[in-house]
Amino acid sequence: MSGSTDTLTPVLTAGWADERSWTLEAYARRGGYDALDKAFAMGPDAVIAAVKDSGLRGRGGAGFPTGMKWSFIPQDNPNPKYLVVNADESEPGTCKDIPLMMASPHTLVEGVILSSFAIRAHTAFIYIRGEVLHVIRRVQAAVAEAYAAGHLGRDIHGSGYDLDVVVHAGAGAYICGEETALLEGLEGRRGQPRLRPPFPAVAGLYASPTVINNVESISSVPSIIANGAEWFSSMGTEKSKGFGIFSLSGHVQRPGQYEAPLGITLRELIDLAGGIREGHELKFWTPGGSSTPLLTAEHLDVPLDFEGVGAAGSMLGTRALQIFDETVCVVRAVLRWTEFYKHESCGKCTPCREGTWWLVQTLARLEKGQGSEADLDLLLDQCDNILGRSFCALGDGATSPISSSIKYFREEYLAHLTHGGCPFDPAASTAWADRTVGAMA
Repeated sequence: MSGSTDTLTPVLTAGWADERSWTLEAYARRGGYDALDKAFAMGPDAVIAAVKDSGLRGRGGAGFPTGMKWSFIPQDNPNPKYLVVNADESEPGTCKDIPLMMASPHTLVEGVILSSFAIRAHTAFIYIRGEVLHVIRRVQAAVAEAYAAGHLGRDIHGSGYDLDVVVHAGAGAYICGEETALLEGLEGRRGQPRLRPPFPAVAGLYASPTVINNVESISSVPSIIANGAEWFSSMGTEKSKGFGIFSLSGHVQRPGQYEAPLGITLRELIDLAGGIREGHELKFWTPGGSSTPLLTAEHLDVPLDFEGVGAAGSMLGTRALQIFDETVCVVRAVLRWTEFYKHESCGKCTPCREGTWWLVQTLARLEKGQGSEADLDLLLDQCDNILGRSFCALGDGATSPISSSIKYFREEYLAHLTHGGCPFDPAASTAWADRTVGAMA
C-alpha cells in the first residue's frame, strides 16, 4: 500500500484531514489566499495566460480548455462580466465537488476571486444544488469569512479590484447542471437549456458575457497561480494535464476520493482502494458517472485521461468510478439509471421527454423477463432516435449505459427472457451481503 500511495497527488485534498479544515484559519495556515497578491501583480491577461499554459481542462465532464474559455469573453462588450460556478453536482455516482466544498470551501472562494479577476468580472455566483443544505451553509460561511478578512468586497488587498460573491441555492434539478439551464435558474426561470448561439461567453447571465466553470476547475486555479503553469502541466498526460479527484464507489474495499494525475488506470486506483471486495471480481464500471458508456474488466489498464477513455469508447466525464462486481445485474443497474434520467428530463424537447419514458418501459419489461429478443433492437433503435437529436446532453447521456450494456452484456439481457425474470439475487450485491452471510454462519 505504501508504495502505491506515491501515485497520489494531494493538492485539492491536501488539507482535508486538518482539524476544522473548512475554516479560514486552517486554510491560511496552508498558504491560503497568498496567490491573490501574486495574481494582482501579474494582471488579468497574465492570469489567463498562466491557466492556458497550464493545460487545465474543464473538470465538469466536457474537458474544454479553461484558459481558452476565459479568453472568449469579449472585453469590448460594455455589459458587466460574470463568473458562474457550477456546483449543481447531481449525476449518479459523482461525488467530488460536494466533499471539496465541505472540506475546503476557501479553495473554491480563492479560485473564484482569481478567475473573476482574470475575466474582469466584479460579481460572481456559486450555484449549489438545493438539497445539499449543509454544503450551502458551509460555502456561505466561507464567503462571509473571506469578506471579513478583506479577501472579498471593495479594493481587495489594496489592489483597486472589487468583487462580490453570491451563493445561490438551486431548486434541486439535475438539468441545472447543464450550463444554460443553470443560467435560466439563476435568473429565476424554470431550468431548461437555451438554444445556442449565442453562447454564454457572449450573452450568458442577464444577456452579458459569462464564464461558467465547474467547482473543481475553479478550485484548481489557486495552485496554478501559486506554483506556476509548468508545475501543473508536469503532471498528467500530454493532452490531459494536471491532477483530478477520482471518486471510487461501489464494490471496492475503501471507497472514497483519490486525487491522482490524469492518466492513472483503474487497476492502480482499485489497488489504492484495497481491491475489489473480498471473494469477488470486477464486472463493469463507469469512468465518468452514469451518463458515460460502461466499461468492463478488459479496460482496467486504459489511461484515465480524456483521450484514453475516449479511445476505449467512453468518456472521462466527472471521474465518477462506480465499481460493480459479478453479483450485480447489469439490466437492473441500467434500468435504475434510466429511471433517473426519465425523472430528471426537463421535457423541453420531444426526443428526451418521450424517449426516456419509452426507454424505461422497454427496459422494465426486459428486466421482468417479458417480451422478446426483438426488444433489444427496439431499445437500440430508441437510443438511436434520442442520441444527437435532443436539445442538450441529458438525452445523449441517458442512452450511453443502455447501448454500452447491450454491447458487452447482450447474453445477460437474453438470460432474463429465458429465465422468466432476473436471474440475480439483488440482496447479494448489497454492501453488507458478505457480512450477513458471515453472521448467519
